[in-house]
Amino acid sequence: MYEHDSPRTRLEQVLAQRHMTVDDFRLSYERVCGESLSERQAYRWVAGVLRSLPYPKAQAGLEQLFGEPAPRLLGPPHGVVSPLARSSDRRPGAVRSGLSREDWQSLLLARSAERARAFLSIAEERNVGTESVEQLSDDVRRLARAYPTEPLETLLQDIVEVQSRAFGFLEGRQKPGLTRDLYLMAGVASGLMAKASHDLGAPHEALTHARAAYTCADNAGHDGLRAWTRGLQSLITYWSGRLEESLRYAQRASDAASRSNGTSAVWLISNEARVLAALGRVSEAHHAIDRATAARDGVHSDELDELGGLCTFNRPRQLYYAADAMRWCGQIEAETTQRLALEALDAYESAPADDHAFGDEAGTRCALAAARVEQGELDGAAEALTQVLTLPVSKRIQGIVSSAEFVHQSLRRIDDTSQVAAELTEALHDFGSTRLALPS
Repeated sequence: MYEHDSPRTRLEQVLAQRHMTVDDFRLSYERVCGESLSERQAYRWVAGVLRSLPYPKAQAGLEQLFGEPAPRLLGPPHGVVSPLARSSDRRPGAVRSGLSREDWQSLLLARSAERARAFLSIAEERNVGTESVEQLSDDVRRLARAYPTEPLETLLQDIVEVQSRAFGFLEGRQKPGLTRDLYLMAGVASGLMAKASHDLGAPHEALTHARAAYTCADNAGHDGLRAWTRGLQSLITYWSGRLEESLRYAQRASDAASRSNGTSAVWLISNEARVLAALGRVSEAHHAIDRATAARDGVHSDELDELGGLCTFNRPRQLYYAADAMRWCGQIEAETTQRLALEALDAYESAPADDHAFGDEAGTRCALAAARVEQGELDGAAEALTQVLTLPVSKRIQGIVSSAEFVHQSLRRIDDTSQVAAELTEALHDFGSTRLALPS
């Protein structure tokens, strides 16, 4: 029934003992939990390809089906040497087949940490304590920093789980001094879910999560989180084509942003600039870009900035937004767009690894390509798009695909019949037809 000589997890071992196929498992799970289990997710559980435990309802379903704790079911099989630990040389200190000794130890440490995390959640389920809140904060920080650089498919399950855990803590009891921190982490986790939903092309769900994030910000009394959440709402509606609504979200947060003095203030003004440009209000867009530059000088990092990653707005990202704004202005601002895009790429080139973001860097290259199309430099446009068009599907998020489509539309407008134009048009069409999205 299975391709592997030995089971990789206790779950796979139990299925084999009961002569159940993965499809049998999925049907049983659906009957017990009342919700479907995708084939892909089922195989991930069976193979043990997990970064964290599933959400609580899924764990309860597994435990009801097989009568064993979920961490045990998803861990190593009983009485069998894991394939990861096999080696033809079993002398002390010998290197394992397939993985180095350090890799094997890392796997054990990761599984042990997940078990400890689950223990913390259970031990403090009714009365949330300091250790659980600190663990939650560490998990949120890791996800916020990983989001701009890692494919969403490697993070989504963890984001769902950490948001669910935060909500679960808030639904229980906690010491008064911990309530604010819980709302702050729940708000950031909901913001990450909003961005994930947006990147998967689900703006309605994205705004629902963003509203939850803003509610958390209000309950925490945290102006930085208020401003950051409004930035997310402005971002989501901008890429959805709801420009007036996007402008309102950006402008409504100005008071909270000025009180927090974090980089979210720069983000809000930068997004305001590109919305104004998209609306054809070019002089106001230029003024907003200048205001964002001035706001950068007055920034004092807040708690959101300290989380890093998606929760902060660095200078390379600011330059990208300025270029993205000017590309709306077509040939009139093509030279300015190109200059800003090149500055952004140079800034990313010299920035530390933590400041990189594949989505924003790809958007910058699309803005550069759009400017070069307007200037009739199609070879230069193709060069700018080289790294974009070779992105794997796992990184073709909503904003990148929309930016590439803008370049595609620019090509159509200039009505160039050259071979370069034809090849670039075809490449852009193929790119947009295979995007990351929710399963239908």
